[in-house]
Amino acid sequence: MRKGLVAANWKMHGSRESNAALLDALVTGLEQAGLVNNAETDVLICPPSVYLDQVRHLIGNSKLLLGAQNVHSEATGAFTGENSASMLRDIGCSHVIIGHSERREIFAESDSFIAAKFSAAQTNCLIPILCVGETQEQREAGETKAIVLRQLAAVLQSAGIESFNNAVVAYEPVWAIGTGLTATPEQAQEVHALIRNTMSEQDVEIANNIQILYGGSVKGANAVELFAQPDIDGGLVGGASLDAEDFIKICSSFR
Repeated sequence: MRKGLVAANWKMHGSRESNAALLDALVTGLEQAGLVNNAETDVLICPPSVYLDQVRHLIGNSKLLLGAQNVHSEATGAFTGENSASMLRDIGCSHVIIGHSERREIFAESDSFIAAKFSAAQTNCLIPILCVGETQEQREAGETKAIVLRQLAAVLQSAGIESFNNAVVAYEPVWAIGTGLTATPEQAQEVHALIRNTMSEQDVEIANNIQILYGGSVKGANAVELFAQPDIDGGLVGGASLDAEDFIKICSSFR
């Protein structure tokens, strides 16, 4: 049985004061509930890069995992404002989010650039969380399958199916991010199954073992129903991850 993963994507939110308060509540609540580093679920915190070191210290020995929201594809160089995979590993990250829809849409990151980031992360022993998903217009045009498989294929063709032995995939319908809309459990399951079945055409064992997260307005109120689907292994959580009570409820939804 696949272990669950709940990843908190804080996006561009936080301050030293608010981070400390949020993590104090999270660590206490998760530990009391027995939800840190247990047999069922891992919990990952992905703060803005300027707070990675602070969060690493606040997490302490709680066994929460630390991740980054972005990484550059190059190891070093004149890339002002960017962070390399080796830097993220050096500061204590275990995971990094790759190809989030906001990076694809707002910053015009191409499939090939995202594939290069994926490989750079793995070269430096980081676990990439590869995000794929369609916009509302693409869904309405019946293009969901084509878009998701194109984004997935870019990495499969570049890095190979074996690379997914040490990776995570997150399906995030763009139309359900920050809008209050959520794909129904059946809609989400359909795409998760598509991803897993497509990977199984190349390697059944890898496809069966890989964690596929859902990322689209996951909340405490809908997490149980979403996580009950056979191919949904957890969540990439945005806004709800900034609310300790709601995030703890999400993390407890595997039980």
